[in-house]
Amino acid sequence: MTDAVERDPEAVSRFVERFAAQLVEAGLSRMPARVFAALLASDSGALTSAELGERLQVSPAAVSGAVRYLAQVHMLSREREPGSRRERYRVHSDQWYQALTNREAIIKRWEDALREGVASLGAETPAGHRLAETLAFFEFIEKDVAEMMERWKSHRSRLFGA
Repeated sequence: MTDAVERDPEAVSRFVERFAAQLVEAGLSRMPARVFAALLASDSGALTSAELGERLQVSPAAVSGAVRYLAQVHMLSREREPGSRRERYRVHSDQWYQALTNREAIIKRWEDALREGVASLGAETPAGHRLAETLAFFEFIEKDVAEMMERWKSHRSRLFGA
């Protein structure tokens, strides 16, 4: 499937590489960042492995490793092409919301581990104090993130409809 609107392929490529560089600077590995940026820049939001390889000028193995990672961290989903064994990789319009929501479950597990650590080490020890402060930080941001996500749903609905 090709994108519905014709664009300057070089301008699109420059955007993909610039945005991917920003994602790399934020901690994402280079190839997953490039794949994610390429998916975001496609009108359909979905591309096959071959299409990604062609757009990014990389091997199928590089695409495979990148999409495996991005699927694990819930930044894309896999779907089968109807009547084919080929998979398409898709980003969704609520991608950032979903990624943050999935991170919330990870933070909950970290909080549980930190509580156990505080109990094991003793809250009055330097290490226990450090863990207690870390736990308090995660509890604080978790509350704010949950409230922010609710505000985002309302704001998104006003801007973009359902």
